[in-house]
Amino acid sequence: MGRLFGTDGVRGRANADLTPELALAVARAAASVLADRDGTHRPVAVVGRDPRASGEMLEAAVVAGLTSAGAEVLLAGVVPTPALAHLTAVSGADLGVMISASHNPMPDNGIKLFSRGGHKLPDAVEADIERTVAGGSSEEHRPTGGGIGRVRVLEDAAEDYVAHLLSTVEGSLAGLTLVVDCAHGAAAATAPEVYRRAGATVHAIGCEPDGWNINDGVGSTHLGPLVEAVRAHGADLGIAHDGDADRCLAVTADGDVVDGDAILAICAIALHDRGALKDDTVVATVMSNLGFHHTMRGAGIAVHTTAVGDRYVLEALKDRGLSLGGEQSGHLVFLEHATTGDGLLTGLALMSRMSATGSSLAELASVIQRLPQTLVNVPVTDRLAVAESDQVAEAVNAVEEELGDTGRVLLRPSGTEQLVRVMVEAPTQEQADQVAHRLAEVVAQVG
Repeated sequence: MGRLFGTDGVRGRANADLTPELALAVARAAASVLADRDGTHRPVAVVGRDPRASGEMLEAAVVAGLTSAGAEVLLAGVVPTPALAHLTAVSGADLGVMISASHNPMPDNGIKLFSRGGHKLPDAVEADIERTVAGGSSEEHRPTGGGIGRVRVLEDAAEDYVAHLLSTVEGSLAGLTLVVDCAHGAAAATAPEVYRRAGATVHAIGCEPDGWNINDGVGSTHLGPLVEAVRAHGADLGIAHDGDADRCLAVTADGDVVDGDAILAICAIALHDRGALKDDTVVATVMSNLGFHHTMRGAGIAVHTTAVGDRYVLEALKDRGLSLGGEQSGHLVFLEHATTGDGLLTGLALMSRMSATGSSLAELASVIQRLPQTLVNVPVTDRLAVAESDQVAEAVNAVEEELGDTGRVLLRPSGTEQLVRVMVEAPTQEQADQVAHRLAEVVAQVG
């Protein structure tokens, strides 16, 4: 068996790569590894999904796997991933299972696992689950009779999550007009509701999931429809979520895109101004634009940098006792209120800053001056050879000396494909393009 877990759970083409049999095995293994079997406690699992048609099939398999391992199952239904994490925490469950492929197209699906408290799993725990699936050791615990787990619906799951979100909002969003795009995904019911109840005037698109249309030309990976709707309604801003609503991107009243770096900068400065940004430090990944770092330095905020992935952002927040971190893709973690990236929470924080300052989104986003960036994906046959190449290292050193403090270089092997991603930021787009393609040629020769 190859590696099961990617950067965000188990993911693949539903009923081909991610089969019901595999879903059942992963669920049984997760119950075996994560549940507390001290003889006095029956393990409890919360299960949620996004509205993909294949989610119904995989939910049935996951529930079968959990109950066959003796776990009690609480069905949350169609909810955002951050809602599932929240419900896992507040219910005191031993694990949470979210069936979703996030921003991926409909043929795909995935399984995201959360431990007690609603936290994503460390690499070591994922490795334990993989070994359990591969070795079949979860089959050793197969209860019968009264030992088999039961299933019940978690009543008011979505409403509990909405109430939690609203508790984080200080003041009203009255006077703001919003267009929200829910990607025909898991937040189609909750996102418009929470923004309306927070006081905003809300126009919703991408809110008619039929099981097949999730992320289909809408949502955070397809911002065109949102830009058009914002202009048509004369809205103050647009907010785009992905299929499971753990991320948030935005557009201004003029239709300009505000990415995760800008949203993170706005929220970090807002917390900093209130004295609520712990250690005056924000967590970002290596993909954050150098302009973000310059903005934070100018605001008196330090930046701690991690590898790509909101799980690594979260680990840094917990390890260092910090309060806010995020990614360029729009995953933001507000550790005081959430244990994972939460697009709705981010949207509320962004709009709250607009309301509190009386500033437009364009004005708030103007604090960050992005450096021109070029990203080249270079196909290779051996990613390790590139990483260990003296020739590549010399080329990178030469470029870094050329750019100095005015730009930067990042070479990052893909975690799922035989690719090396070459990213260059420079004072001009022409220079970024030129340097990136020069490095890409060296990587291609070596790899």
